[in-house]
Amino acid sequence: MTETLTLYTNPMSRGRIARWMLEEVGCSYETVVLDYGTTMKDADYLAVNPMGKVPAIKHGDTVVTEAAAICAYLADAFPDAGLAPPPGNAMRGPYYRWLFFGAGPVEAAVTAKSLGLLAPPERAANAGYGRFEDVLDALESAARSASPYLCGEQFTAADLYLGAQIGWGMMFGTIEKRPAFEEYHARIAERPAAKRAAALDDALMAQVQQSPQQAS
Repeated sequence: MTETLTLYTNPMSRGRIARWMLEEVGCSYETVVLDYGTTMKDADYLAVNPMGKVPAIKHGDTVVTEAAAICAYLADAFPDAGLAPPPGNAMRGPYYRWLFFGAGPVEAAVTAKSLGLLAPPERAANAGYGRFEDVLDALESAARSASPYLCGEQFTAADLYLGAQIGWGMMFGTIEKRPAFEEYHARIAERPAAKRAAALDDALMAQVQQSPQQAS
């Protein structure tokens, strides 16, 4: 019997990344939409994620939180989707490198930048991301060298996660609209699964905005 897979999300959150990954995987899943400050902090959901944040997935009895971890988990749980180089393959290195570069330095540096909390130059060595400019330059090198993807011809969860970070950052002005970023993001955003996921979340967003007090 197939294990039930549930996505806990909000359409105005990083849950959009998990949704895209689920659409790429092509498995059936249920969606639980949670509201900020209310159902996200209820005891029922805190039993799933004590942080009271989305996204999270529950696959059978397995709970996974954090968008990058969800992407990595789903890629391995559904290998037929071809979203990760197999263990032992040389491309597994770049795959891990850029997936966790997005979850580590990029996430930390962009968040710090948006809050005006970047480490001062004399303390940059104490920050995991170092200098914000170095993070963006490294990110640009990854986007520019993708041919067409980070692991060559294979689109992977690393492209999905890093590309989503780039697209999100450019939309909100926390990542510069460099040509390499725009070209890379435009390429992966054309994937059918990306369009399906965006359409589903955009429809949910419209529903949430019409009934802001209603939790699903």
